[in-house]
Amino acid sequence: MLIRILLVASYILHCIRLRVGPWKYFQLNAPYFNDQRNLFSKLDMDQRIPKQWRLEQFMDFGQRDPDSYPVFVKPEWGQNSQGIIRADNLQQLNSHRQARTTRHPFYLIQSAAPGKREFEIFVIAQSENIEQVALFSITETCNSGDDPLPINGIYNQTSYYQDLAGQLSKEQQTKIWSHLKRCGQFRIARYGVRADSLASLIAGHFHIIEINLFVPMPLLLLVEELQTWQKIKFVLTAMQQLAAVTKTIPATQTVKAVFFKKLKCAHLLKAITKSEITL
Repeated sequence: MLIRILLVASYILHCIRLRVGPWKYFQLNAPYFNDQRNLFSKLDMDQRIPKQWRLEQFMDFGQRDPDSYPVFVKPEWGQNSQGIIRADNLQQLNSHRQARTTRHPFYLIQSAAPGKREFEIFVIAQSENIEQVALFSITETCNSGDDPLPINGIYNQTSYYQDLAGQLSKEQQTKIWSHLKRCGQFRIARYGVRADSLASLIAGHFHIIEINLFVPMPLLLLVEELQTWQKIKFVLTAMQQLAAVTKTIPATQTVKAVFFKKLKCAHLLKAITKSEITL
């Protein structure tokens, strides 16, 4: 909790120093916010992913069944794995469908990603050129449970994280970024990918599970092995760069009510998830 407070506080202080409004944080990726759907649509992001890295994904209206299992059923605008379930067969999928009410959001069905390991790449763009990365962090999401395909995240008590940045040279990090930047010009983003190994990831043999553009927390801060001073140093560096890239938002960019609309979605999803648990 203290680290999260430091994230917000240091970002605000750096924004004040650079004379940029910290509320502009929510406009960093506003061009990718779907005005009709009032969200950062997972389907919109899916269409931006090059085909070789894209998983089969479609909106679930109950009229189409997956060609193979397992699949993951996820809210179109969920975050941090909240509301996601795995269906290993048609019976499980139909049970989830029947449990939905009219208050539920649209759900997507996504095929399970091949690859033995799950990686999260957090990036902040350069203020001079948003096509280039100023801050790059890569964390492996691991799981101590027996499930071969767990739903990892902050709500899964068997999930844990390992910092991998020290295992990659600057050139290798640049190579990974050369793949990911093909998805769009994001000022801040966290990419979830699966690959068999770091070598496969560097070579471009991976699949993208999700691209998080709204308050994407760097999972490096959840690595237990890192000492507090290391996390603080990362936070201060990251927020300084984020404030700098915030200042590059063009004055002509359309302002969108991203925060309030996402806040409404988050409260609704939380209520829905609670109701499903009690079913």
